[in-house]
Amino acid sequence: LTLKSILKQTNFIIMLKSTRRLLTTAIQFTGYGNPGKVLKIESLNQSTIVFKPNDISVKMLAAPINPADINFIEGVYGIKANFPAFAGNEGVGIVEKVGEKVGSVQLGDWVIPAGPSIGTWRKYIVSNENDFIKIDKTIPVAYAATLSVNPCTAYCLLKSFIDLKPGDVIIQNGANSMVGIAVIQIARELGIKTVNIIRSDRPNIEHTLSLLANLGGDINVPDNYFSSSSFNEILKDLPPCKLAFNSTGGSVVTDIARVLSPGGTIVTYGGTSKKPIAVPLDLLTYKQINLKGFWISKWYNENSLELRKKLLKEVIHLIRENKLTFFYELHDFDDFYYALEKSSEPYRLRKVVLNIDYPDRFKEHDNKPESDYSIFDAPVA
Repeated sequence: LTLKSILKQTNFIIMLKSTRRLLTTAIQFTGYGNPGKVLKIESLNQSTIVFKPNDISVKMLAAPINPADINFIEGVYGIKANFPAFAGNEGVGIVEKVGEKVGSVQLGDWVIPAGPSIGTWRKYIVSNENDFIKIDKTIPVAYAATLSVNPCTAYCLLKSFIDLKPGDVIIQNGANSMVGIAVIQIARELGIKTVNIIRSDRPNIEHTLSLLANLGGDINVPDNYFSSSSFNEILKDLPPCKLAFNSTGGSVVTDIARVLSPGGTIVTYGGTSKKPIAVPLDLLTYKQINLKGFWISKWYNENSLELRKKLLKEVIHLIRENKLTFFYELHDFDDFYYALEKSSEPYRLRKVVLNIDYPDRFKEHDNKPESDYSIFDAPVA
């Protein structure tokens, strides 16, 4: 080989490495539909991005797959996409670059989106500093990635509708959801008793009911027992219940309305069964049951940045003090379609989180002694 040819090859390798550094992976869609069909893994060239003085570059660390994300992709969410759109509403990232006029964050800070639909299922985001909120990075990354939607929803449900006092009782369906689990634990810290309902057709129902009890749930029952006369006898030993949370819809909401005290309130924040809410006329008129709705995105839009930071601080404190526990299932970002499939499985308890800043598995393998290689081996039939 001549010196000239060697220099040409070396220059090509340098250019190739430089080009790879300019590419970033993102999940995009150009139209609404079934997520498994419309979502595409794209390699985008970052060199086309104009970095402005108030912009920051964020390397995403992790992002969950929430039901709201699926609804957004299907076109049935409260916010509409501007196509081509990036998928993902929630997540956590680390600041890697700041514009000359940025004042709210520094290099190395952890940040979460200040609002929905920013598109968190990608390796890098470049956007205005006001599109992010700095958070404490002393909590686990999966907790940080799921901080702003489910636990904050639970906190707001308990604080926003009725002035609950220690000893008061609330009822909720969908109690095994991430919001439901958060409600149980936050209510426990506030001295509020919880009546928790789960679907009677889920497998390992006794295991789920025991888990809710271990987390602090006071009364935990399947929905087919909730409407029974035996259960009504149990409720007689509790103070009157004036507040209930609905995340499923369907006939169980009618049953909840019947056991609420006069003037009680049912707050709906989800509809996983995709069935309508039916509350008979007598409960609305004679019993004066109130029906309200809650959407955390609307709460964020209507409240100041300081209030939002205060809410996040309260939830982070509970996590840091081990008073708020969740269950996760992490999947590397390059296994996206498998993670998407897992997130849609019925009767899930663990939240699927995309591990976006995943390690180099080959390097991880090569750095181990040969005696430890067996952990990477697939079983032989």
